[in-house]
Amino acid sequence: MPIVRLAGDVKDESRMAQVFAEHRPQVVFHAAAYKHVPLMEVGNAWQAVRNNILGTLVVARAARDADAERFVLISTDKAVNPTNVMGATKRVAEMVCEVMQNGHGTTRFHIVRFGNVLGSTGSVIPKFQAQIAHGGPVTVTHPDINRYFMSIPEAAQLVLQAAAMGTGGEVFVLDMGEPVRIVDLARNMIRLSGFTDDEIRIDFIGLRPGEKLYEELLADAEETLPTPHAKLRIARPRSVPDRFYDDVREWLHADHPLADDAVRAGLKKWVPEYEPDESRRD
Repeated sequence: MPIVRLAGDVKDESRMAQVFAEHRPQVVFHAAAYKHVPLMEVGNAWQAVRNNILGTLVVARAARDADAERFVLISTDKAVNPTNVMGATKRVAEMVCEVMQNGHGTTRFHIVRFGNVLGSTGSVIPKFQAQIAHGGPVTVTHPDINRYFMSIPEAAQLVLQAAAMGTGGEVFVLDMGEPVRIVDLARNMIRLSGFTDDEIRIDFIGLRPGEKLYEELLADAEETLPTPHAKLRIARPRSVPDRFYDDVREWLHADHPLADDAVRAGLKKWVPEYEPDESRRD
């Protein structure tokens, strides 16, 4: 099957409708998002809402209207008990898909959550490699910060597995193994590059706006169910409020950009477990 490369904005309803009507995709993997946590936290919160939530809604509706068989939202562990705008917007995007699953149409909507993918855009691995190549220092935000990691092939395979086995409405949680301390990762990369800790130092620069010491794959109120795949489980998040879909659509179509604090207040309404970090905004 030939590959067709098309440009477009996920918030552009007419462009999405045109593309979906012309190509009638069977399976849609929706990974478009602003995912840089500190960048979205200050000055860009409304843009994160527009891209991550409205973009998901527009593409999901286009998939449904084109009778796509499946729609898979690529979500994140940062959507669980979020402390930042990015994570909260991804949780609302998950809720949009949950509502779409219960609406009209035959499209099955699935959500897949996972953590950091080694070597992907924004991963610490390329950053550390570049810092080591320049003689250091290697910058780590906090001595105790840790993250879940998986490889690109492993992440892609598990997303495909989730899409194949889902019946609709599931939030799939990928088994990410044990979290890795970022400072240990930095030390190992320095040594594997042939240097000692004395030759290339590690500087701790402080947590960035919205950044957590550790991520979670499940919210406190959620339970999981097993699947036939050993590395996939299904989370059961709390139910979506009855008027969520109509209210969030009205909010998304505000006639002017909202200030960061107004965005946080709106996200808190939809995601009560969202606890904005007030200490690192500047």
